[in-house]
Amino acid sequence: MTPEPTMVSLVQDYLRFRRELGFSLGSAGQELLLFGRHADRTGHCGPLTVDLAVRWARLPTNAQPAYWAWRLHAVRMFAQHRALEDPRTEVPPAGLLGRMYRRAQPHIYSAGEIAALVRAAGRLGRRMRPHTCVALFGLLASTGLRVGEALGLKREHVDLEAGLLTIVKSKSSKRRLVPLHSSATETLRRYAARRDRTHPYPRSDAFFLTDRGTALTYQRVTTTFRTLRRQLGWQASPGGVIPRLHDLRHTFAVRTLLRWYAAGADVDEKIAALATYLGHVNVTSTYWYLTAVPELMAVTARRFERYVGQGGL
Repeated sequence: MTPEPTMVSLVQDYLRFRRELGFSLGSAGQELLLFGRHADRTGHCGPLTVDLAVRWARLPTNAQPAYWAWRLHAVRMFAQHRALEDPRTEVPPAGLLGRMYRRAQPHIYSAGEIAALVRAAGRLGRRMRPHTCVALFGLLASTGLRVGEALGLKREHVDLEAGLLTIVKSKSSKRRLVPLHSSATETLRRYAARRDRTHPYPRSDAFFLTDRGTALTYQRVTTTFRTLRRQLGWQASPGGVIPRLHDLRHTFAVRTLLRWYAAGADVDEKIAALATYLGHVNVTSTYWYLTAVPELMAVTARRFERYVGQGGL
């Protein structure tokens, strides 16, 4: 009699299948592997059950219920796939552990805040650290790149003659081109010249380097940002969130939309271009800003009022 496959092997097969379809599962994939290891370690045999999934999802007893719901959702997606192979599989009902996290309202930086951040970064000690952080933060603010996308840039991906970035590894696992403003290109050109003088024989082909000539890591960047945030005295506003590095991306998107509204542009016609520039899988993610940011909500509401006043409905 053929033994039952381990849960880990089933999870690995599922993740492989999803990746072949072009999906990047990220942290959800890691959570599923943890689920598989838990099931095997506890001696679970047979098909996936709702009880097993719920007990695992609630294992971190001090976590928020929304986190439990997110963990269960990851298992639910896996269970739906398994049910096609094994009809005995129990698929957890949607919403069994409540709602998952909602996207937090972003902090939209003012021009003064961005300038203060860049100045503070320029005062960091050591050889390359201030220059790297100034160039990196400026790039994030002027392009809306994800932090991971900027850190994933290799020298070959940055064309300083054409003012063009090639983003190879993105959230949607698609390659895209990101044109730069001339001021951003010049900033990167100055940084690259200093970097090459400091590290003529670097230990990495990454565009952004550390003092040791190695690739800059996400953990190092976020730690540095939190240090600067404390130095600047930034805290969460009443009812808001504490500024995050990722909010530079949100700020870029919101300021772009506001400029279009101020210019009287047809945002519905232009938003697809912004979605492509930002690397969104679909325009729904870009339209989210219209409802997530009060300033944009006010603008769209005024436009809608004018539309109704002109007999648009």
